[in-house]
Amino acid sequence: MNPHLDHPVGDLGAPLGVARAVVVLVHGRGQTPDYVREHIADRLALDDVAYRLPHAADDSWYPLGFLVPVAQNEPALSHALDAVDTLVRALADRGVDRRRLALVGFSQGGCLVAEYAVRHPGRYGAVVACTGGLIGPPGTTWDESGDFDGTPMLLTTAADDEWVPAWRVVESAAVMDRMGAAVRHRIFPGADHAVRPEEIADIATLLATVGTAV
Repeated sequence: MNPHLDHPVGDLGAPLGVARAVVVLVHGRGQTPDYVREHIADRLALDDVAYRLPHAADDSWYPLGFLVPVAQNEPALSHALDAVDTLVRALADRGVDRRRLALVGFSQGGCLVAEYAVRHPGRYGAVVACTGGLIGPPGTTWDESGDFDGTPMLLTTAADDEWVPAWRVVESAAVMDRMGAAVRHRIFPGADHAVRPEEIADIATLLATVGTAV
């Protein structure tokens, strides 16, 4: 049983049938979908975008930090990845092409979004990991055989972030670049673990082109 599937998925924004773009918006550890709604969706204020907000069991996608050996976060990590995949497949079943789909997450949600994308490569509308990077301890290698076919991506963190070190964000961006993504990473000064105005502006820029061409 996957406990992450016990929570209903939140939805807001434009109706799915008329939305130009669809954003799967993933919250962080100790948060609920309300956090990313308030700090990302509401601040974007895009009336032609539909949002789907999954909710982790006990408000956490996996129990430990994202840099520990992967096995230590199982089976919760596999359940979390499956929860995202279940949502992506459900959207596909409703006619949402992946070029209309953006994966966006903050903190633990950003790490989950990045990891999901690398394990399920293809041409998405956009992928954004705010204060997030790929999951695994130092020395981890990822399967880079897939092709993102130019998917626009953004990965960020703060230079002194306590949870998501800059080196992992840079490393993650390099993996995605080698897989064919149009990826940008930003390392902000300080240690604030938050979604910055600059990130909101960057996300808005990425989403402006999602769904405008096939």
